[in-house]
Amino acid sequence: MPWKRGISLKSKSELAVMREAGRINALALAAARKIVAPGVTTAEIDEAAAEVIRQHGAQPAFLGYPGPYPYPAVTTVSINEELVHGIPGKRKLAEGDIVSVDCGTVLDGYVGDSAFSMAVGAASPLAQKLLQVTEHSLEVGISQMIAGKRTGDVSAAIQEDVEKNGLFVVRDYTGHGVGHAMHEEPQVPNYGERGRGPQLRPGMVIALEPMVLVGTDETRVLGDQWTVVSADGSLTAHFEHTVAVTEEGPWILTLP
Repeated sequence: MPWKRGISLKSKSELAVMREAGRINALALAAARKIVAPGVTTAEIDEAAAEVIRQHGAQPAFLGYPGPYPYPAVTTVSINEELVHGIPGKRKLAEGDIVSVDCGTVLDGYVGDSAFSMAVGAASPLAQKLLQVTEHSLEVGISQMIAGKRTGDVSAAIQEDVEKNGLFVVRDYTGHGVGHAMHEEPQVPNYGERGRGPQLRPGMVIALEPMVLVGTDETRVLGDQWTVVSADGSLTAHFEHTVAVTEEGPWILTLP
């Protein structure tokens, strides 16, 4: 995936635009969440999100994104062992599945990027734990997005929160800066050491995205060249918010 090099600090006016892009992205994900049910296809979830982005005069960030071939959908919809980058299609959700939906929205040249995971109907105790731990680790990471701290403080907080619950953070994929491009520096892994990495400064915007697995931290990519799955076929979950560092503390840009 292409990365924009160099850390850029966003002005207050730029953050305002990113907040609106993030709000639209949140509404798109809310529309996707609303239709999740047994029998619904991943393509229908994708279309629900796409319609909201169109209605607000924004553009999808993922559609056509460079990779092994241009990404063919507005969202990624990943089920169970599929960690990220699942391509929407004819697959139908089943009772007890975990579905993860990731979406990006571009407004006036700025990107909002966020994701959620949820159970389809009733979830097993293991699935419930996985979802709760993954979402909480995102909250813990956001709490460390304070000017003067370092990216390693954020990474370590996420890792510690996940691993104390006996689960695993992915090693091959990371959170990232976001702004004019969807992937900007710095990279912010879900593991690390406190006191290491670039210092957080007001105006930095990072998409934090804990990606958590039940049985292993290892992954592999399916034959479609996009979908990333757990190497052992165990359950996975993924939550994400775009978060700005401000003088007043972290500002989540991707709330509805």
